[in-house]
Amino acid sequence: MTQSLHPTAQKGFSLGAELYQQVRPSYPQEIAVWLQDRLQLGENSTVIDLGAGTGKFLPYLIQTQAKVIAVEPVTEMLQQLQLAYPSVECLQASSTQLPLKDASLDAILCAQSFHWFANIETLSEMHRVLKPSGHLGLIWNQRDTDVDWVKALADEIAPLEGDTPRYHSELWKQVFENQQLFNLIELHTFQQQHVGTVEQVVSKRLLSTSFIAAMPTAEQQQLKAKFEQIVFDFTGLTAQDQISFPYTTFAYHFQKISN
Repeated sequence: MTQSLHPTAQKGFSLGAELYQQVRPSYPQEIAVWLQDRLQLGENSTVIDLGAGTGKFLPYLIQTQAKVIAVEPVTEMLQQLQLAYPSVECLQASSTQLPLKDASLDAILCAQSFHWFANIETLSEMHRVLKPSGHLGLIWNQRDTDVDWVKALADEIAPLEGDTPRYHSELWKQVFENQQLFNLIELHTFQQQHVGTVEQVVSKRLLSTSFIAAMPTAEQQQLKAKFEQIVFDFTGLTAQDQISFPYTTFAYHFQKISN
């Protein structure tokens, strides 16, 4: 395990890996087209899924017919990935020490992960292993807080975050300032709905959040009840009722600057 891994990620994702695999939303199907059209992935490409977690993003990379390598530092997350995708090559490594040759990759994808390792050492290592003009894709699913009950849930969670790295803080963007390694080409957004019971796609999904998964079980159960009460107050739906949880998916396309 690398020392650079945030302690909340280490603890929360170690303890919550199985739940993460069960309750996290997938990605919009249009992402597979984006990977092929924008990042130019195909059967002659080699790509890594960096910070692959339990493998939630792998199906979309596999659809491109590229050679896919999953890279993940947390043992328990990697175990879940290997159970779900036994044929995918896996590496347990950190973003700053990739056991790959110089200029050997066509693309690097970070789905729901880059905020954990948004540092110049990571960018430099990505630059090293990418081919000239290689592609970097950063993707996040974000809850659509324009919906009233989703906003209420977000407000409930916000005070619990502490110093945990998060996409919405936008601190991860700072690493792209004053650097000559990558250019931002474009940002695409997609809409999707995560459909299931309130317990599955709302309360248990929120329990898989790193800093909540790291809490004692009793506190997690109190939060679970609170989340379900919020949904009921706004929608009248109970834990076993079906609900659609709205997400916006942000897909950033960067390209390596060749020196």
